[in-house]
Amino acid sequence: MGLRDALARALLYSSLVLAQSDFSPVRPPAIPLAVKAPYLNTWLDAGSDGGNGGYLAGEWPTFWQQQVTGWQGYIRVDGSAYVWMGGYGGTGNADQTEFTYSSTRSNFVFSVDGRVELNVTFLSPVTPSDLRRQSLTFSYLEASVRSLDGDTHSVQLYADVSAEWCSGNPEAIVEWSYGTHEGVSYHQFALQDQTEITETNELPNWGTFYWSTSDLDDLTWQSGADSVVRQAFLDQGVLGDISDTNYRAVNDDWPVFGFAHDLGDVGDDAVSRLFTIGLTQDNAIQLLGEGSSLTTYPSLWKSYFDNDLDAVSFFFNDYSEASQLATELDDKVASDSLAAAGANYLTITSLSVRQTFGALQFTGTDSDPLVFLKEISSNSDIQTVDVIFPAMPLMLYLNPELLNYLLKPLFLNQENGHYPNTNAIHDLGTFPLAKGYPDGSDEPQPLEECGNMIIMALAYAQRTSDAESYLNQHYTILKQWAGYLVDEALIPADQISTDDFAGSLANQTNLAIKGIIGLRAMAEISQLTGHTDDATSYGNTATDYITQWQGYGINAAASPPHTTLSYNDPSSHGLLYNLYANSLLGFGTDFVPESVYDMQSNFYPTVALEYGVPLDTRHNYTKTDWMLWCAAIASADTRAVFIDRIANWINETPTNRALTDLYDAATGNYPDGILFTARPVVGGHFALLALPSS
Repeated sequence: MGLRDALARALLYSSLVLAQSDFSPVRPPAIPLAVKAPYLNTWLDAGSDGGNGGYLAGEWPTFWQQQVTGWQGYIRVDGSAYVWMGGYGGTGNADQTEFTYSSTRSNFVFSVDGRVELNVTFLSPVTPSDLRRQSLTFSYLEASVRSLDGDTHSVQLYADVSAEWCSGNPEAIVEWSYGTHEGVSYHQFALQDQTEITETNELPNWGTFYWSTSDLDDLTWQSGADSVVRQAFLDQGVLGDISDTNYRAVNDDWPVFGFAHDLGDVGDDAVSRLFTIGLTQDNAIQLLGEGSSLTTYPSLWKSYFDNDLDAVSFFFNDYSEASQLATELDDKVASDSLAAAGANYLTITSLSVRQTFGALQFTGTDSDPLVFLKEISSNSDIQTVDVIFPAMPLMLYLNPELLNYLLKPLFLNQENGHYPNTNAIHDLGTFPLAKGYPDGSDEPQPLEECGNMIIMALAYAQRTSDAESYLNQHYTILKQWAGYLVDEALIPADQISTDDFAGSLANQTNLAIKGIIGLRAMAEISQLTGHTDDATSYGNTATDYITQWQGYGINAAASPPHTTLSYNDPSSHGLLYNLYANSLLGFGTDFVPESVYDMQSNFYPTVALEYGVPLDTRHNYTKTDWMLWCAAIASADTRAVFIDRIANWINETPTNRALTDLYDAATGNYPDGILFTARPVVGGHFALLALPSS
């Protein structure tokens, strides 16, 4: 799209005179529209240095990787047409006056020539304890119209999607059809030739997309070339109820699938229409787990619905209940965030929920669910341990069982003998194929992942009613990983950590304390499972190591004193974010002295830059997840230093893609050559709310 119709683009931008819009709580760098899963992940670029500045009209929504996902909206009022969404143009834009977001919603308000108000809400439900609803890869769009001037107005509403949603290859052939089911009208479209469990440019090569609305008497529909379908509405306010049967490539006359509702005479009482967009796939993931070959896991929604159309109609007709559940989650995040750390914290947390869940694929059966995570944008690995680890706080806060479902594929792979190394695996391959590394050739982060797996296993167990059974089930491999920590945690060899982009380094102070806390966690696991001799051994080792660690990793002579980036490098420092696990697991100052907490809390403000505290002394860049892990265990004043700077960065950053977790703390821009976007690690922003006392 975009440049394919130069005339339409010229008309659009020549008429791009927009009212000033209020943005609340801030204007994020990108606005989530339909963000529900790795393949339903569409945003509006909104940053101050790109996109359309947060205005829905005049800009194409895009997939997280920046491919256009054509989504166009028009409204006709008393015969005059206006754009309210999309980049096709063909007429002037409605004036956007407000934008707000919550954890599950993005809401736009328009004044249409001062005559009617159009309220557009994008809702991507998050139901962490209701897997039936969460398993559906669908999202809502509701458009509501009312009179602004006290008169009644003739109003027609239009929205379409393009075939671009279903393919990462614009030359791929798409086929489509129209139908109705249980009060729902739908366009379905899909690749003509499908290859299951494969991707092209991060989009799936299998599955069917559904674009739906209410099957009402006021509805007309049409599929065909973008210029034909859209112009029909602009000219007449209705569509032809006809289907273009010339199945063709995505970029061949750009097939679109349109709906038009004639709302009639609209007065003071709002009139609304609902649309949904979603994807169905029978199978979702292949995993090398039980047995000697790959197991194909069905999409979890298949356990609840007999077929695609039952899922489509359920989701559409569930809007009232889904909306209420979304409001409850929005309110929970809002009230808890405000109480914990104020309005700036809510700015951050409420922008992080959809993004985190947008990386999750729910599979398996209702009695045995597995959740797979895509490491969006950094390299598309599946089940990356050190990406699940920073995302963990949101899972613990909303539903700890989600952490269990995420760890299960990793245990299945390694406990069934598919990984030869004694340390924990880094990831299971490239999404959506979790074939693991039978030759042990995964990215080498051995100390990092051993600590992560043991800490996460205990964190989950502490929040379940069946801790002993769960930990006994995995005790053998947890003990294997703990053995690695006994050998390697105190004096880390030259290696990379989760911050692999920063390069390898020996004697990393922050990495060492992760391994040491991992050993303390293994002592707790051993105690909970009745392995008392192991508990004593691991506990004594961890206590000895934490004492030695303070001698190696703290520059006590500095003013103020602080931990170093690496042992015996007094000029260095870094974020000691791995200390957070000590508090998360409830070990507190009985294990790591309070002086270490106080020292770091006092130190961070002295090295803060405009938009945060740098990750370490090698660069000016920082990470939002790790800053908020540090903030969660800092004093109230230091916590505010972190939170206020991150919230201010969200409002001012020149980045214009889905929220990055990595940026230059001085400029607010992406670091040179590193562009992370839409990653699930922002679940770590809930670190404060995941603590046991929260």
